[in-house]
Parts: sequence; C-alpha cells; structure tokens
Amino acid sequence: MSLCRMFLRFGTPQKRVLAALSCGAAFLMVFGSGATTSAQGPTAGRPRALAPGVLTVIPPRLEEEEMYSGPISLPEISVGMPELAWTPHFMAKSETIAERAKSVVLRRNVWGLEFAFKPVRMIYVDVPQPSGRLERKLIWYMVYRVRNPGRHLAPEPQVDKFGHTLYAPGAVNFSRHFFPTFVLRSHDFGKEYLDRVIPTAIPLIQQREDRNTPLYNTVEISRMQIPVDGGPDDRGVWGVATWEDVDPRIDFFSVYIQGLTNAYKFVDPEGGYKKGDPPGTGRLFATKTLQLNFWRAGDMQNPTEDEIRYGLPLVEAAEQSQYLTMYEQQTWVDHQWVYR
Repeated sequence: MSLCRMFLRFGTPQKRVLAALSCGAAFLMVFGSGATTSAQGPTAGRPRALAPGVLTVIPPRLEEEEMYSGPISLPEISVGMPELAWTPHFMAKSETIAERAKSVVLRRNVWGLEFAFKPVRMIYVDVPQPSGRLERKLIWYMVYRVRNPGRHLAPEPQVDKFGHTLYAPGAVNFSRHFFPTFVLRSHDFGKEYLDRVIPTAIPLIQQREDRNTPLYNTVEISRMQIPVDGGPDDRGVWGVATWEDVDPRIDFFSVYIQGLTNAYKFVDPEGGYKKGDPPGTGRLFATKTLQLNFWRAGDMQNPTEDEIRYGLPLVEAAEQSQYLTMYEQQTWVDHQWVYR
C-alpha cells in the first residue's frame, strides 16, 4: 500500500488532508472522508451563522482632505527644468509653467472598503520545508471579510459666481480589487511578521471555521472583483491571513492592514530631487493603514488563542501613557487609521 493510501485510510484528519492535497482527486473519490470536503473546497451548504459580537466590523473612514495633495511645488519642474523660468511681455508671469509649478494641487478619487474580522486564532499545521520534510508549526491566523460599501469620494468641479472653479466631494460607486498586506508587529520586541501564504494551512482553517464559505489567501483574494454592496444579504469576500514562526514571548502586538483604501500622503524632502533624476526621485510616500491592537495574557511555554484579546490592556490611569507610547497612539482606542 502506498504512503498516500495509508494516510488516507488510517491517518489522522490532518494527515488525510495533506495526503489528499498531495495525491490528487482520484484518491479523494475512492477514499472519501471528512477531510475530502476540506481539501476540495467549501461544500454547497449554507454558511455558518456567527453569534453576535464574533465579527468586528470597521467601516471605511474617508476624509475630504485625502482627495488632494497641495498646494505643493513640483521639483521635477522647479528644480529639473530651470530653463522654463522666464518673464513674458503680454501675460502675467504667474501664468507661466515655472510659476504654476510652485503651487500645484493634485486631485484624485478616494475609495475605501469595509473590513470585518474574527478573533486572532492559532492552529498547528505540518508545513513543507525546503528539505521536502514536513515540520509541525504553530500558525497564527485571522479570518476576515471585505465588502465594498460604495459612496467613494470624487472631486466635482463647481464654478462660483466669480468664475472660479471650486471642488466639492461627490459620491461615486464602482467595484474594487483588494490587494492586501498584513503585518503583525510585536511592540514589546520590535519584530514584524509579514503574512505568508501557507497552502497546507488553508484546508485545516477552512474546516475549522466554516466549510461552506471560501477562504482566500492574500494572493487569491486580489483576483476577486468586489462589487458595490448588495444589501444586508451581501456576504462580501472572505479571506485569511497567516503568520509563521511568531515569537511565543509576544504579549503586545498590532496587525497593520494596507489595501483597504487608496488614500496616501507624500513629501518631497529638501534636496531629494536633483536635475536629471527620474520623476519622483526622493519622494516619500505613506499609505493609509488600518491598525488593529491586541494583547495576550499568556506565557511562552503554552501559547493558546484564548489568551489573545482585542484592544489595549486594562491598566491603571497612571500606566496608560506607557502603553500609548508602546502602541504609537494618542488616544485609548482598539483600532486607528495611520499612515506608514
């Protein structure tokens, strides 16, 4: 009997899932098991109903000032093209390109997605190694949902009675893609962990969380078109972020999520751009990011998911400033939008 057949017949549920993934669909048809549905994907049943409070929903927060940058000076013109500076005889100097480049307002549409998540959990997974062997690891993961509520912001030009063009925020609806980046940052040890795609973990998490709802990893979910919210029955798109080799000593951490909005800021440092440089050289960008705060009350000997709490730890008022500094916050909140 081959190793695949032996695992499928007599192995633990986890080994049967791994064997099914390795040996192909033919074995799944012959040796049906509870792990078969997990390996093949969600069933056609109804999604699992969640109890109140299990899912934390964070709506997008779009600001009017995120629709523009400026007035700013464009160094690509003011520094890179000094020959454009001249004094005209038949029009105002302020109308020349060189002068207009000193005070430019860049406008853009701003969109945002709703993010909802379940508590951070842990699961043991046999992860393939470069040597070809499987290593049993404790994987941290977070199941989440994204929805497109619509009513994104777009600048609408309006001409006042003096002939000046002004811009007001208008609401527009369009579908979006979600290109996520998940970073788990330890505040007590200064470590950061980027979400990793772990194919062997997805079927196990799928079976544990909801066998009837597809869970996409950070690569797969980027291919999904997210239409405008279809109402209360719209389940959105579900995904899972996974982290590997997380330090078990971590007690205070945050999860930073990028890709929920296209809002950004940038600055041009003095001397960052020099004549002859490609456009944009030296420019520093910061992306609007959702920061979710967590803490855990356990130890490194026996880490369990039940010890993880959403929000900041409950401490005396005298200690709050210490934790605000640790989490890089100004106020005592569970989550915040930051630029990083």
